[in-house]
Amino acid sequence: MPKLRIKKSRRLVFALLFLLCATFGAWLWWREREEALNFVRYEEFGIDMPVNYSIHGIDVSKFQKNINWAAVEQMQVERIHISFAFIKATEGITRQDASFKQNWQKARKAGIVRGAYHFFYSTRDPLKQVINFQNVVQLESGDLPPVLDIEVHNNQPPAVIRSTARIWLEEMEKAYGVKPIIYTNIHFYETYLGEEFDRYPLWVAHYYQKERPSTQRHWLFWQHSDIGRVNGISTTVDFNVFRGDSLELRKLCLP
Repeated sequence: MPKLRIKKSRRLVFALLFLLCATFGAWLWWREREEALNFVRYEEFGIDMPVNYSIHGIDVSKFQKNINWAAVEQMQVERIHISFAFIKATEGITRQDASFKQNWQKARKAGIVRGAYHFFYSTRDPLKQVINFQNVVQLESGDLPPVLDIEVHNNQPPAVIRSTARIWLEEMEKAYGVKPIIYTNIHFYETYLGEEFDRYPLWVAHYYQKERPSTQRHWLFWQHSDIGRVNGISTTVDFNVFRGDSLELRKLCLP
């Protein structure tokens, strides 16, 4: 009996070691696939595109002038197609983007998944900034969650930036029933926001270097260029990718 037990114990140990090795091998394969980021130059878009991602989008404001959204949606080069757009709506407590209404309506009509963003100042009353956004934006089913664009500190300490941003985010979540998206760069996030905001979806700005955003923080959107070109827009435009497929993008949207 003791010998039989020893043999069974050895088999169990070998089985566990095999399982651990297989798991570790699968993790290495996944990490290698994640790290093998490929850029391909598309002259039509004027930039190198990270082709590891299947869902591409842009973000716009009044600076893109009059946009032909039908032309934006119809443009496709190989597998690259514009599927979503973040559109600037408001800034601070009083400013409203002059092109928002037109962009908002025409993007939806063209069949592009749309999202609205607010440029945030920690030196302004966050509740008034909430009101400014809600007075301008009427989110509907199929729209992306509201976006907090937070990238300037205005000489405010991290504690003030965190407390004011938290108010805006919490009020938006109450109003729309979804967690808002945070847009910023990694340095700002790590310096002024931090892990208490990790529960919010992240849209991260990182361009001029051909590599993924250098952070352990999980992100959903990556703004990888600010000099792209697309049919229907006469100026350069920011390009983004979504870290998922079309079904996951739809699941992120308002029900």
